[in-house]
Amino acid sequence: MKSKVSLNASENKEKNAMKVVTAGEMREIDRKTIEETGIPGFVLMERAGLAVVAMIKERFGRRRVIVLSGRGNNGGDGMVVARTLHNEGWDVKVFLSGRYEALQGDALQQYSIARKCGVSIDPLEKFLMQHSSILNKHALIVDALLGTGLDKNIGGKLSEVIGIANKSEAPVISIDIPTGISSDTGQIMGNAVRADYTLTFGLPKRGHLLYPGAEYTGQLSVENIGFPEHMLRTEKIAVDLIGKKEAAALVPERPAFSHKGTYGHVLVIAGSKGKTGAALMAAKACLRTGAGLVTLGVPESLAEVFQSRVTEEMTLLLPDKGDGTLSRKASKQVLDFVHEKADVLAIGPGIGVSDETEQLVASLIQNAGVPMVIDADGINSLKGGKPVFSRARSPVILTPHPGEMARLLSGRKDISVKTVEEDRVGTAQAFARKTGTYLVLKGVPALTAAPDGKVFINSTGNPGMASGGAGDVLTGMIGGLLGQKISPIHACVLGVYLHGLAGDIAVLEKGPHSLIATDIIEHIPSAFLSLKNNG
Repeated sequence: MKSKVSLNASENKEKNAMKVVTAGEMREIDRKTIEETGIPGFVLMERAGLAVVAMIKERFGRRRVIVLSGRGNNGGDGMVVARTLHNEGWDVKVFLSGRYEALQGDALQQYSIARKCGVSIDPLEKFLMQHSSILNKHALIVDALLGTGLDKNIGGKLSEVIGIANKSEAPVISIDIPTGISSDTGQIMGNAVRADYTLTFGLPKRGHLLYPGAEYTGQLSVENIGFPEHMLRTEKIAVDLIGKKEAAALVPERPAFSHKGTYGHVLVIAGSKGKTGAALMAAKACLRTGAGLVTLGVPESLAEVFQSRVTEEMTLLLPDKGDGTLSRKASKQVLDFVHEKADVLAIGPGIGVSDETEQLVASLIQNAGVPMVIDADGINSLKGGKPVFSRARSPVILTPHPGEMARLLSGRKDISVKTVEEDRVGTAQAFARKTGTYLVLKGVPALTAAPDGKVFINSTGNPGMASGGAGDVLTGMIGGLLGQKISPIHACVLGVYLHGLAGDIAVLEKGPHSLIATDIIEHIPSAFLSLKNNG
């Protein structure tokens, strides 16, 4: 299940994009709010708890509630929930992790108030011993155990409690983040609560949006409990979540006084024997995304295959090795064409991998002088971290899936896909900074990283798009947007969003099992119209 994000209606509708924070960044916002604004931490805690109460009452009505409470500020939020519902006549039981003597500060004060108001508070061990009877009487669980500060794996009794909560039929609301999910990476720290709903404060955390954390988060809501707006919008926070409004603002204009040359000429170098479809899909997606002209550069021995299948596209026949794969000798012809006619170069879909393609790709990076998108076998031809990017004469966009990303990183030592997936944001961000490239890390969710350290998390796409050729379509779409003279980072962000949106529209018609890459191309027009009409 993909985490769904909703903003509270009180949020400022004029801001450009929602920032996404680490636990440390949110702690700093919390600290500055208390110290610089003068809003006490106790007041923020009170507002957080009341926001959770409002969600419970809106979604569940009058029910019996269990609050699983920790000893920190997350547990303090839970105490506010318990006390407020108890005072309104709800049947509430709190089970506290650890001894109350360990409580400090605002959390201790909230515990004391709850006690004085008559809230039933027992040690967590009682829940472990009597959970069957307790769960039979109570229909809602509030997870207020650990929050965003988790820095080590969960085990022992706390893991047992999480297991019981996950196996129960009671819906679970997590406060801030499901217990056991890393706020920064979305990884499971030993064991984790599987929430139906999560209410977080100020800004979403990375762990809400990165898998597997997104799956455990359930439906995510974001509530501003008093943090100053300028703190939530600061450019010091490097990660943004891209939604429909932000994507719509990036769609390039189509002025009345224009012609095909206005929207760019894209040269797509793609295809080899057995992989002609990759080339054709990339070229067609490029046109559907708005490029004025598209030329498909292909191995000359496959001329008849391509000439019989292209319509709007033009072809450039390139030297090959006689086996349907490109020769390094193609470099001169490609560069001549680029320097004379093309505004953008896209390379990689279906070209195969050999010593000759490695030399070809390296030569084009260093000499093309126009923005380029490199995907698939183009990326695999760069494996081992070859230091060619520093010699690029123009912006370079790379669009790897996690396996290709691992190969890109495998220089002095092997990097596994697991390592990439364990920290998608950090991996993409570090690579883009180090190489000066724009990186689109495909997967769930897709990420775009810029050389300046900015990262954009995409919010569209679905499991039906996990199909051969979908990446070739994305290459063409980004290339088509580059041809329309928008910046490389905007071409990436908008291309990724439109790609996922076209897939989301297509899946409504085709279903997730039957969706194929050409369905995405067919629905690119609908994706554009959706942004225009509802952006």
